Amino acid sequence: MKICMASDFFYPNMGGVEEHIFNLSQCLLARGHNVIVITHSYGDRKGIRYMTNGLKVYYVPIKVFYNQVVLPTMICNIPLLRYILLREQIDIVHGHSAFSTLAHETMNVAQLLGLRSVFTDHSLFGFADLSAVVTNKFLEISLANCNHCVCVSHTGKENTVLRAKVHQDKVSVIPNAVDTAYFTPNPCRRPNDDETINIVVVSRLVYRKGVDLLAGILPKLKHLPQVHFIIGGDGPKRALLEEIRERNNMQDRVVMLGALEHAKVRDVLVQGHIFLNTSLTEAYCMAIVEAAACGLQVVSTKVGGIPEVLPASLIILTEPTVESVYRGLREAIRREMEKKQITSARYANGSIDALAPTPSETSYAGLCAFERNQIVANLYNWNNVTERTEKVYRTALREAPATLESMMKNVLKSGVWPFVLVIALCHLILRFLDWFVPRKHIDLCHSENPFLSPDCKRHQRRSSDDNAALITAVRRKREKFS
Repeated sequence: MKICMASDFFYPNMGGVEEHIFNLSQCLLARGHNVIVITHSYGDRKGIRYMTNGLKVYYVPIKVFYNQVVLPTMICNIPLLRYILLREQIDIVHGHSAFSTLAHETMNVAQLLGLRSVFTDHSLFGFADLSAVVTNKFLEISLANCNHCVCVSHTGKENTVLRAKVHQDKVSVIPNAVDTAYFTPNPCRRPNDDETINIVVVSRLVYRKGVDLLAGILPKLKHLPQVHFIIGGDGPKRALLEEIRERNNMQDRVVMLGALEHAKVRDVLVQGHIFLNTSLTEAYCMAIVEAAACGLQVVSTKVGGIPEVLPASLIILTEPTVESVYRGLREAIRREMEKKQITSARYANGSIDALAPTPSETSYAGLCAFERNQIVANLYNWNNVTERTEKVYRTALREAPATLESMMKNVLKSGVWPFVLVIALCHLILRFLDWFVPRKHIDLCHSENPFLSPDCKRHQRRSSDDNAALITAVRRKREKFS
């Protein structure tokens, strides 16, 4: 299959969506598919760039309008997007993030060209405020003709079905994953004394991440001198945390690291015993999965899809209030102190037999860091996510191409009838381009990836043979549609 990932959010910008697109693309490449990424330009980064394993990225020369998102014109970028999709002989366009204008525009062009489209929603939205109402209506219009949707949690699926009015049979749940080979524990980086407990917080310091809850918790723990905080991240709420730190004389116990590159997150996590997440809304929360993979005990607010992510042995769930989070932290601190005491007693004994934990000790000490890593590796790995995503692609490819009439009828169901005129105008522009720049005059890209290893190339040939019949049928339908 030839797949196009489309989103405003990609490298060099870093975040959960960017990490998901990159890792999924790498796994699809390794399984023999051809993958490209379409995103907007970042500064001087324009044109075509190649990343690991020959992942081709189109940094299209479109300026950012607001918050790393391009201006939603729906028609201005049609010639460029059409040229890329035809040049790369794309079969499926996979859009990411409800906030991404470029993803929705690329999906719309793909549908008018007779291609299939898949959309992944990475966030949760509300229903009450004006911005949420407008965003939800635009999402309903955009997904009216989408072949299939993917959400990262069952809570996210319910949210998407309600606000975008997508039929539940067209929405699948495929969670995110983490590279547990990279996010591995390193107990040697923790304090080597028997008393110090490090609590790690890695998050954007904004209201949605519950920084106000964190600010209310810090003063409650100032009477515990053995508890230290390591806070990574930046944002408008950083000044609040610094003020609380100064007011309570906790400068030596609260370290503010500022903004972190994703490559440095693991080095911060392995220094801690407990990971604290105070988010007020989350669809999935990759941070707690990465922390658990590094062997930390997780304390998190019970919001959105977080209760679905980790088993009870790895996480302490709390209500999004200061008192509830404080009680959860105290319980986690108590467990860590008991674990330290048990470990010290066992090693002080000097007997080899004493190194094996007894059932009573295990109930207090809990899982070791490497056992936590193994549990996460079994729950969330990119191979499993890629296989499930491939099934979604094959389901979408089996559907007949959407006609202009069916697309207009689907848009009319949203109640925003003026958007039918936008669909019609986009169709006319594409028909003009078929005359002005005929498809036969567009140079096609070479399908073989020269950057892949010999093993990946053999896998690619096997996958191509397996998908040949399906792709042939799909392209015959497309030619008939054209």
